[in-house]
Order: sequence, then structure tokens, then C-alpha cells
Amino acid sequence: MSGYAKLFEQMLEQSHKMARTFNPALESFQVHGFDKLIPTMPKDFMDMMWGNTFNPDGLDSKTRLLVVVAGLTVLGAQADAQFKIAVRHALEAGATEREIAEVIYQMAMLGGIPAMSRALDLAQTVFDETDEEAGK
Repeated sequence: MSGYAKLFEQMLEQSHKMARTFNPALESFQVHGFDKLIPTMPKDFMDMMWGNTFNPDGLDSKTRLLVVVAGLTVLGAQADAQFKIAVRHALEAGATEREIAEVIYQMAMLGGIPAMSRALDLAQTVFDETDEEAGK
């Protein structure tokens, strides 16, 4: 196992352990609107966590988050909260609504039209909420 894979595995185990400590039911807890309970991380923090920590000369947080949006789209955008959080983080990291939509459209070839449509609907919800929060 590579050093990065081991580090990631340790981080996942630590988060599961913390969830079990709070409440054993939290380990698999799902709640409607969970995406609104977690504030969007600032771009600098995302760069540090998902960019500089793993590979200082690698992808920036915007690109990494667009890749996450792409992956979640191909999987059918089935995890609403996770998908919406990824879209919010991508916006915070500097991605435009158009770039996010383009990534989602591109994934239609791999995940199919239904997956693309669902992802676009979820992304549009985030875009609308973001505009509303900004008073647009």
C-alpha cells in the first residue's frame, strides 16, 4: 500500500472512530439537508487539504473538485448531499457554474443521460441557493 493510500485509510478510520464516539448510529447516518449543515470550506483550506497535502505540485482544489463532481455524476448523482457539497466546494474553489455544468454534460457519455440530468438538477438547486444567499 502506498504512503498516500495508507494516509487516506488512516484518515477514514479516524473519522469513523470519531463518529462512533459521538453516537454509534452516526457511522451510517444520513439526513435530508445534510449538505446545508456543513459550511463550504474556504478555497485556501481546500487547497491545503486536497492540493498541497497530497501533492504540492499537483492539481489545484478547483480541478480536484471538478473531478469529484465528474465522478459523482458518472455514479448517477445518487448521493444528493455529497453531490451538492462537492458543487458548493467547487464554486468556492473558483469554478464557475458554466464549468460545473460542462463537466456534468461531459459525463453523459460515461454515466448516461439520466445521470447527467439528475446531476444538472442537483447542481441547479445549488446554483439557485447560492444566488439566493448572495441576494441575486
